[in-house]
Amino acid sequence: MLEILLSALILIGALFTFIGSLGLARLGDFYTRLHGPTKATTLGVGSLLIASMIHFSTQGDGVSFHEILVTLFLFITAPVSAHLLSKAALHLRVKSLASVPPRIDEADSGSDNR
Repeated sequence: MLEILLSALILIGALFTFIGSLGLARLGDFYTRLHGPTKATTLGVGSLLIASMIHFSTQGDGVSFHEILVTLFLFITAPVSAHLLSKAALHLRVKSLASVPPRIDEADSGSDNR
């Protein structure tokens, strides 16, 4: 039963980490790229750390406090760093894809130029 729980946590963590990394690589602008590492990757690494904590707590002498501290530090610092990065980008006036009006092609506008 413990192996199934640990396997599920590791698979969930790997999936969230992969999705977060993919979002960081594929999303369009700076602001949307912040969501990958701060949301999905944080949950993925947190899940992997919880699996590690459960494994080493059941195999060792007691509760593993190293993983608890790393998990707490991760969940506290990820949103703070994302907030500071977004404030710095706003201060530097980094353009967002949401502020750019959509481009309309002449073929899509439906106007005839005869």
